[in-house]
Amino acid sequence: MLSSVQHRPVCNMGARAVRLQSFSTFNQCGAVSSKSWLGERVGLLLSWLQKAGRGTNKLASEKKKKERLWSLFASHCSFVTGQRLRRAFQIGELYSNLYSERSRWTLVGSIWRRLQSKHAPTGKLMAALAGVFMWEDEKIRDDELRRCAWELQALEEVRSQNVTPKTAVHVDSGWEVVMEKKNFRVWRRPIEGSHLFEYRVFGSYTDVTPRQFFNVQLDTEYRKKWDALVIKLEVVDRDVNTGTEVVHWATHFPYPMYSRDYVYVRRYQVDMENNLMILVSRAVKHPSVPETQEFVRVHSYQSKMVIRPHRSFDENGFDYLLTYSDDPQTVFPRYCVSWMVSSGMPDFLEKLHTAALRAKNMDFGVHDYVSIAKPTQPTQERLGADSAHTRGSSQIYA
Repeated sequence: MLSSVQHRPVCNMGARAVRLQSFSTFNQCGAVSSKSWLGERVGLLLSWLQKAGRGTNKLASEKKKKERLWSLFASHCSFVTGQRLRRAFQIGELYSNLYSERSRWTLVGSIWRRLQSKHAPTGKLMAALAGVFMWEDEKIRDDELRRCAWELQALEEVRSQNVTPKTAVHVDSGWEVVMEKKNFRVWRRPIEGSHLFEYRVFGSYTDVTPRQFFNVQLDTEYRKKWDALVIKLEVVDRDVNTGTEVVHWATHFPYPMYSRDYVYVRRYQVDMENNLMILVSRAVKHPSVPETQEFVRVHSYQSKMVIRPHRSFDENGFDYLLTYSDDPQTVFPRYCVSWMVSSGMPDFLEKLHTAALRAKNMDFGVHDYVSIAKPTQPTQERLGADSAHTRGSSQIYA
């Protein structure tokens, strides 16, 4: 009995020891498993950070490579551009030594025309960026001059049928008489798509020569003396091939309006064969005369004058046909603008006539544009000819 009783505690103690040992083993296993899970997570985090660091370093290196490539490209472009500019400057010096100034401008004009014909939009863009005036686009062409002569001829043909000029102009529809005086008549017609009018004047003078009347209109220096409204009047550009000129004209307007300025291209023709003098002007944009705050720029302007001598260019007496339109950029009603133009035109013509008389009396020296005119290409079409054949040229241009 004693031995069995004494043996139970030993057995209980052994079982308890086993349980304690198993609990300890469980705790140790749990701790090991938690440590391994944490280590695995930390390892994943460290590997991700290492990859992110390698990616950042890779992006930084790629960015540095791109920067180096762009720097090399810019240096190369700068070198090539400098070489080409130096070469162009050397070529320019060579041509300046070989050719005269007129020949150089002729060469430059031909290069621009070639660019326009092959790459018109590109040529215009380059011209605008370089500040070059595109003569090929803006010049007054031969057909515009011929059209002016035909208008006068059509009027003369109707007059030869014993029809008065008042009725004759109505053959061209839309014209209405607004003024009749001793030396001229004025008509007008509305400009399509505008609130403005186009004006036409047919007149005659018998006390001055066509040459004097023509020269007075073209001489910019003389006009500064006889036209008190002129603020500025100067030729800013000229085409050596046709004699076409670009003129900047600033003039006073009636109070309270601001002064206006015009930039226009003009070309004239003296046709010995058909006994005509023609002057055509119209507004253009020129890079050397930008708009300023000093004047209001008139962008729409056109003037066409045809002179027919009664006998010759140096004898008194001639008829003329003037067609004129412009947009003075005013806020006044239509009838006010119409009144200003219709009343201002006779005043201008009277001042022009008086200036021609003073030039005839040698009160002022006027430049003779007819004497410096040069012959044009042959085979010009004869106006009013019954046949369509051409003859040798007797036309001269400025």
